[in-house]
Amino acid sequence: MRLPPPHRIAPALTAVVLLVALPYDAASDTAEHPGHARVAEKKPELFGAGCRIRVDGTRVTASCHNPYPGADRVALHIECDPWWDIDTDSAPATVGPAETVRLDGRCWKSVRTAWVSHRKAA
Repeated sequence: MRLPPPHRIAPALTAVVLLVALPYDAASDTAEHPGHARVAEKKPELFGAGCRIRVDGTRVTASCHNPYPGADRVALHIECDPWWDIDTDSAPATVGPAETVRLDGRCWKSVRTAWVSHRKAA
């Protein structure tokens, strides 16, 4: 039986050592053996109104409802299809907790795309 050359064994041996050593090192940090400072896990903050966008010909309507306790500032952005048609951005509107806001806009000829941006209210 012939053994493979050492340059082919080294990568596999390195992978096995890393798989065995890294989890052991991370698991050895317990209350009895404090080795590293633990970082408190930060839960993701629930934020952002849910928005539905409706395009009806040249008119765009967005209805945004905020189910979360923090206020959200939303704005409707409309990109018009012909190059000469001016794209529009609505003024930001604050959507408080359990509130619904309606945003409107339009293009002259046709709508290419529309979206709503979100920003935390101060």
